Amino acid sequence: MATARPRRLEYSESTRQALVDSAVELFTEHGYAGTSLEEIAKRARVTKGALYHHFGGKQALFEAAFDAVETNVVARLAGVLSETGDRWEATWSGLSAFLDVCLEPSYQRIVVRDGPAVMGWERWRSAEETHTFGVVRAVVAGLVESGAIDPLPVDALARVVFGSLSAGATAIAGSDSPEQVKADVEACVARVLEGLRTR
Repeated sequence: MATARPRRLEYSESTRQALVDSAVELFTEHGYAGTSLEEIAKRARVTKGALYHHFGGKQALFEAAFDAVETNVVARLAGVLSETGDRWEATWSGLSAFLDVCLEPSYQRIVVRDGPAVMGWERWRSAEETHTFGVVRAVVAGLVESGAIDPLPVDALARVVFGSLSAGATAIAGSDSPEQVKADVEACVARVLEGLRTR
């Protein structure tokens, strides 16, 4: 028989989730510099004291928002990649899905634009590797192991592909024509991967 969760724990978790959701919304709308803790607490309908109970400050809350956005992206990409048994077809679907994510305001603002500045380059890169790099590496490893592409070193190739996608995400987020840049990046990365395909 399952043990009932304490009501206080459920309330605490729901409060934390409300704060993270509010932070994602406000950081997306106004950026890190333009968002105050008071605004986040108000939108979450909690006191500022409750906010500080869960988070040590604005940066800690930003990192939780960053993690929430990235966790959502990884889950969505995993879903796309598992939709077909064909590794090559799944790779194209995953590539397109990731570049679609790069058009989303929360990903652009929190992960691409504000992430490196707020978290610092090293911490941001480490967080990125915890999330999306893992997906890229798994895809590359699957392609190499299945013989779909030339047998290159998996880690090195995964970093090259990941670097290309990161640079593409930055270009999309900084463009006045993001849809066009997304299409250009997709065409270029697809051409590179196609060149690695075994015949």
